[in-house]
Amino acid sequence: MSKETTENDFRCGYVALAGRPNTGKSTLLNHLLGQKLSITSRKPQTTRQHLFGIKTTKTEQIIYVDTPGIHENARRAINRYMNRTAYSALDSVHVIVFLIEALQWTSEDEMVLKRIKESDIPAILAINKVDRLEDKNKLLPFIQNVSDKMDFIQIIPISAIKGTNLPELEAHVRELLDVSEPFYPADQITDRSQRYLAAELVREKLMRMLGQELPYDLSVEIERFKEEKGRIHVHALIWVERGNQKAIVIGEKGSRLKNVGTQARLDMEKLFHKKVFLEVWVKVKEGWSDDERVLQSLGYKDEI
Repeated sequence: MSKETTENDFRCGYVALAGRPNTGKSTLLNHLLGQKLSITSRKPQTTRQHLFGIKTTKTEQIIYVDTPGIHENARRAINRYMNRTAYSALDSVHVIVFLIEALQWTSEDEMVLKRIKESDIPAILAINKVDRLEDKNKLLPFIQNVSDKMDFIQIIPISAIKGTNLPELEAHVRELLDVSEPFYPADQITDRSQRYLAAELVREKLMRMLGQELPYDLSVEIERFKEEKGRIHVHALIWVERGNQKAIVIGEKGSRLKNVGTQARLDMEKLFHKKVFLEVWVKVKEGWSDDERVLQSLGYKDEI
């Protein structure tokens, strides 16, 4: 392709990564970008807010929108906020990549599909985690079954973690974007601040280290983020809902909190390319996850 053709055919647009919790949306984003930007864990509902991952090449700029998993039982304010964030993204993009898990179709998948149909936006179905299939012969009948649910632009089996078929996925995404100048500078990789990313890295370590219930009752707030003499100083505050949770997060003689801080600091240094000094505290704020005002004060605001 000539330089002139490339410039005249430059494409740009927003692409939502949508699906129920734990289908691998954040893992897919990180592998498409070629670097870790969105936090991941094996626990569902790790992603709570939208995150733009911006990938710019000579021929296109794709702004991937990592969204929270859409789930049925949105009983608390934080869960309702997550659903609103995911739904609003589906009305504000050029393309939707709908992620489901290979050989699985749930009522939550059905709920997401219904919302995608209502959006009337071109959708690609990405069937993730095919690397985990013991019997690959079951995949084709599954694809035939889900293809009857909607007129998808494409159905592509992928493995986000292994990178399987990701170039094919991106090629189909590009075809659906408008010919346009880029929306963001070529060196910008996200819409989020370093302060936000620092808080997310601390929360990721907590999600990975703690049990099934406690991670959903905590949030991380960055009280101070300042660069001095080439070093970034970060003061992070972990909010929990009950007093007994504070002791669990801290761990015996502070061991768990120290481990969280060390791992988060190392990831921050990789992401920010600077030395980081990180201090972490734990405080109790009862009922924060079901209080709309408190959620807004912690940064959970309807933005898209």
